[in-house]
Amino acid sequence: MIHQYKLGDYNIVLDVCSGSVHVVDEVAYDIIAMFEQFGREEICSAMEEKYALRQDVSKEDILECYNQIVGLKNAGKLFAPDTFEPMAGELKQKTAGVVKALCLHVAHTCNLNCAYCFASQGKYHGERALMSYEVGKQALDFLMDNSGSRRNLEVDFFGGEPLMNFDVVKDLVAYARSVEKERGKNFRFTLTTNGVLVDEDVIEWANRECSNVVLSLDGRKEVHDRFRVDYAGNGSWEKIVPKFQKFVEARGGREYYMRGTFTHANPDFLKDIQTMLDLGFNELSMEPVVCAEDDPSALTEEDMAIIMDQYEKLAQLMLEKDREGKPFTFYHYMIDLSGGPCIYKRISGCGSGTEYMAVTPEGELYPCHQFVGEERFKLGDIWNGVSNTAVQDEFASCNVYAHPECRDCWARLYCSGGCAANAYHATGSVTGVYQQGCELFRKRMECAIMVAAARALG
Repeated sequence: MIHQYKLGDYNIVLDVCSGSVHVVDEVAYDIIAMFEQFGREEICSAMEEKYALRQDVSKEDILECYNQIVGLKNAGKLFAPDTFEPMAGELKQKTAGVVKALCLHVAHTCNLNCAYCFASQGKYHGERALMSYEVGKQALDFLMDNSGSRRNLEVDFFGGEPLMNFDVVKDLVAYARSVEKERGKNFRFTLTTNGVLVDEDVIEWANRECSNVVLSLDGRKEVHDRFRVDYAGNGSWEKIVPKFQKFVEARGGREYYMRGTFTHANPDFLKDIQTMLDLGFNELSMEPVVCAEDDPSALTEEDMAIIMDQYEKLAQLMLEKDREGKPFTFYHYMIDLSGGPCIYKRISGCGSGTEYMAVTPEGELYPCHQFVGEERFKLGDIWNGVSNTAVQDEFASCNVYAHPECRDCWARLYCSGGCAANAYHATGSVTGVYQQGCELFRKRMECAIMVAAARALG
């Protein structure tokens, strides 16, 4: 399968199964479009007719181009067959029972009252709660005990707002550091915060202990303060932006992400990206809201056209900033054309419910943070491990080939079947397809490939 598109003055051809990306001229683009349905004589004749008035395109040029395409096909770089499906189940079986990452819900409570919060303002449809040190310690032990021979382990301190339980967070990291060498492990911690409680102590600790920090900011003040308010209805922009600027400056180049959400209120999210850049941030992520269709925040069909245009303009802005010597990163445009993601990730997905789990303040296990509080998906707990093997098996079989709609999609080996939580909340099945999310993902990938190709070409 191939995917062809024109973007940013480039004619781009993606060979889906080999991962090869070709930036070609118009003649090659047209020949490739006909290649699988017509023979050489028909194709060359059609090209001669189309380019008859072009003095720079001769019959010999057309034939040479055709032969080069044949050579690429023979080399496995065009029209490569999909040979991965038999591997999908086998690869996941090899890592069965091995957990590599936990999302620790250290606080099921929050000091903000964001209207679009998927977690019901941090409560996850339950009561407000804080994780105790004892529960957190057992969660870390559970991770080490069930990680097999893996050395690198990932832990995300999440909420609600994790800084509302900061003393426990610090104690848990101290515990992990005290045992990781003797256990042959290396913990990499991430902190996700809304910034309200960030202070000198948080900054110093996080910059010493956290491999990454995720800082929630929706961009423009009027956009951010529309949803990200406290319980008195006051916006948080003025309070958190100076703290985030100080936080990022103190990180000294270590990983971080400014993580925003765009909704029906701001489909023109490029203005929010620009605001973040103007504030001095250059590691950025803007995520589309996921909510019920009747929610006022939900993206509409009219919004989708705007968003697609914004993604294209964002790609152009990234290349402009490159030329100015002021590059920035957009999370969804991170792609490596030289190697790309490993084939395991390409066909098996994120590993939710198998390699990755969320832990509630009470120590319950769920497939990921977006399933927490939904009783049907409770896997077990950190003391007894996974007892709901039926749900785990459901997630273990949730690879890209488990989605019938994905089979004809050119982006399937980049999204790996998409987000199981989004699929479930949109369709009622973890192997369903969240159509709106698919449309946005495909556009992001087209833009990401174009940016990567333009950078490679200099």
